[in-house]
Amino acid sequence: MGSVIECGVWWALPLPVEPRYLDLLDPLEQDRYHAYRQEIDRRRFLTGRVLAKTVVGEFLGRPPEAMKFDATCEDCGKPHGRPRIAGARFSISHSGDRIGLAVTTDTPVGLDVETTGRGADDSLISYSLNETEQADLAGLAGEERVQAFFRYWTRKEALMKATGRGLKIPLTSMTLSGPGEPARLVASADAALRPETTRLADLEPGEGYRAAIAVLTADEIKVTERRWDAPA
Repeated sequence: MGSVIECGVWWALPLPVEPRYLDLLDPLEQDRYHAYRQEIDRRRFLTGRVLAKTVVGEFLGRPPEAMKFDATCEDCGKPHGRPRIAGARFSISHSGDRIGLAVTTDTPVGLDVETTGRGADDSLISYSLNETEQADLAGLAGEERVQAFFRYWTRKEALMKATGRGLKIPLTSMTLSGPGEPARLVASADAALRPETTRLADLEPGEGYRAAIAVLTADEIKVTERRWDAPA
């Protein structure tokens, strides 16, 4: 019997823009923060970093202000890649007023959360789902169709984030279990993902949202979700 990988997921609401939070951003993170034009985008970025520095810092036994992430893009070398730090694997995702963080010890992990309010038109479905998956949506309509689509979408986004390759993996190259079934990777045309070494789970971020976590392991996973409130 294999071991069980513990996966922690924390959900937060956007933090207010206050000096005590802004001071936790390093100079490169400050630049990224100010590059966002919309206040809500700045708050989501700020919250994601503060959440990660606090939770991962506790995981590693360090205070948030001592946490320095490496966000160097592996393609261009600029500081806009996914943040990394030695000793932990983590993934940040946000949509609407949900900011999420998934953390494991040393196993690649990907998290995705999406608001379902934007709907799912035919062009988005054909872009992201292959023929087998599109057939699963064929008999659905209205809200049921939207919810089913975002089951697929969040699972696939989580998988891409776990690999670190993002959109280099075509969404249609993966075949997932149906939206009414437990989440799993059925088949993949990309060598970065194999069903036997991939684990998926749907999450519960709250009404109006769908979310999923992907962990690249052959072991079983145990996912614990909790709400995060910034220290007073």
